[in-house]
Amino acid sequence: MAIPVLTPSLLHADSALPTLLVGPSLGTAVLQLWGPALPYLKEKFQVVGWDLPGHGASAPSTEEFTMSELATGVVQLLDNLVTDGVVAADSTVYYAGVSVGGAIALQLGHDAPGKFQGLSIICSAAKIGTAEAWTERAELVAQAGTPTMVTGSAQRWFAPGFIEQNPVVSTDLLHNLQDADRFAYAHVCGALAGFDLRDSLGKISDPIIAINGAHDQVCSPADAEFIAEHVQRGEAAIVEKAAHLAPAEDPETTAKLLIKFFTPTV
Repeated sequence: MAIPVLTPSLLHADSALPTLLVGPSLGTAVLQLWGPALPYLKEKFQVVGWDLPGHGASAPSTEEFTMSELATGVVQLLDNLVTDGVVAADSTVYYAGVSVGGAIALQLGHDAPGKFQGLSIICSAAKIGTAEAWTERAELVAQAGTPTMVTGSAQRWFAPGFIEQNPVVSTDLLHNLQDADRFAYAHVCGALAGFDLRDSLGKISDPIIAINGAHDQVCSPADAEFIAEHVQRGEAAIVEKAAHLAPAEDPETTAKLLIKFFTPTV
């Protein structure tokens, strides 16, 4: 096991604004996932994304890792951004992530309380799927590659009609999946197999908003409500037009929810 090295992408630079660190879903790159939401976020936040190992800008992992180690990699990435002056040392920093990136929000709240002034768990849950299913997927992808996931992901990721109405956005995201490193993808599956914070939510004191898509077959609206009910300071919201990739499917609504929660007086 090892802490993965993650590569950031400066999606919107403005160090005078609070920083929003955004995280990806398994199989996606952060630019394609969060790019549609940038026009709605950039007036309120400097936006910095991070990519999973072997996805987007991040190099593939060479060892397995846990979700806690992945969260530590996110903390180290933020600390490096502060050291490099990209994020001001006294900046207010928020975090929002999708699916595994959302699960990392919970892990951050659990492992590094107070590191972020607020957290958003999007299209995610305190436990996603089963250990057996993740282990099976990891073995399949390590052997046969990420293209084996494209058909199923196209069905799970998007609300009905989205692919037909938004061919560029959906195609770019599915290309991310095809291009992801198969072994790194399998490592993320392994981390998710061991992830379960359901019994630890009451320890999390950071302000949290859990946002899930109404059409999500992976993480239902009930998962968002469960998180909101069990953390110390939680809210839940539903994006009616979204399935599993809300920032890409309904970027305006997702951005409005984040802005309202993170900057309620602005």
